[in-house]
Amino acid sequence: MKQLLLLLISLSLYAEHNTTTATLDDNSSISTQEDIERPSEDVIVVKDESGLSDDAIRKKAKESDKKKLSRVKLEDVVENIDKHGTVDISKMQERWEDLSPSPVKYDWIKTKSGEWFKGEIKALFDKELEFDSDEIGLYTFDFDDVVEIKSYHIINVNIENLASFPGIMRMKDGHVTIIQGDNSYEFKKKDIISFAPDGDHERNYWSGNISFSFDLRKGNSDQYDYAAKGDFKRRTATSCLEFSYLGRVSAKNNVETSRDHRLSQKYDIYLTRKYFWTPLFSEYYTDIYKNIATQMTAGLGVGYTLYDRKYFEWSFSGGPAFLYTEYVTVPNVDTAKVSSAALEMSTKMDLDLNKISELKFDYKMTLTNKNAGLFKHHMLLTLENELLSWLDFDITGIWDYVNDPEAKSNGEIPFKNDFQILVGLGIEF
Repeated sequence: MKQLLLLLISLSLYAEHNTTTATLDDNSSISTQEDIERPSEDVIVVKDESGLSDDAIRKKAKESDKKKLSRVKLEDVVENIDKHGTVDISKMQERWEDLSPSPVKYDWIKTKSGEWFKGEIKALFDKELEFDSDEIGLYTFDFDDVVEIKSYHIINVNIENLASFPGIMRMKDGHVTIIQGDNSYEFKKKDIISFAPDGDHERNYWSGNISFSFDLRKGNSDQYDYAAKGDFKRRTATSCLEFSYLGRVSAKNNVETSRDHRLSQKYDIYLTRKYFWTPLFSEYYTDIYKNIATQMTAGLGVGYTLYDRKYFEWSFSGGPAFLYTEYVTVPNVDTAKVSSAALEMSTKMDLDLNKISELKFDYKMTLTNKNAGLFKHHMLLTLENELLSWLDFDITGIWDYVNDPEAKSNGEIPFKNDFQILVGLGIEF
């Protein structure tokens, strides 16, 4: 009798789940009422064609959250059969809304420790989830430590070798569901390359940090040293636009001794979890004490992520470029302005030393002709120590090198090497 009852219960529970869902199988293929075809090269976007508003989609997601689990373990059924041979299935089914918060105006994420955080999802990139909360500020979680996600905002999720899916996001037990107006799509957590909000507010895409260092001396000698460093990123599910700035000014006894500014830009498009290509990278640089009035670089390239671990990341990128340099003064007026084809190569490493300390290494090398310096590099090594969720104590070492610097009109040749250490405070947003 019990065996027959178990069979009937199993069949009824199996047939109960009747929703339109697309599932990513082990061969990374998707199946639904209409197969989604993907171009062989470019990532496509599976848009919501239902015409429903964001609030209407949220309502559908809420209804989905309230559905009871469609399967229970047979051994649990056996244990809960009473002497009359009946089973109260509701006693064995957990309701998700009873175990997790409802996303109203905020996104929610849960970590391995069982803690829930309320705030706004900024972006997922390189297995790092940026999350903005009123309580903890802008915080970066290791994606491996995040076990559940319930989004309030529309999230654009980029699935490896498939497409980008905008919708309400749910994640639990290693499975991800993207809910749109009429359909929902299911994937595995490991197949996610990146994701970012797909809302109407441009500020949702941006994040960054700014650090300052300042040294002022008064007395037998008047001296000041000022430096500022900033990184600004606009991240979507399929791309990352990054701007970086580094500026330094020093003076002693009211006489300026150094002044240089470097503004860099890089735009990456993710093809897979490992590969990306850069349709444009550029840099503007000036340092009159190195005899460089203006130096501009522009090029394109490709990149590859060599290591992508929980606490360590290492990537390479590079490609052909064009370099234009205008010197302050030169012995020969014909060499005051030079142009050159160039090859630029760069690498970035990010190592988490512990929960509050992070070591970052950024190295860029450029090969040019002799008139443009032949070979130069720019290197930064930064140790970030978190004081507050939004405030860091930063120590940065900088090494700039030019193999063949251009002589000034008086015959003086600038030094090949420049070293500097910056100590300051950084603000994240």
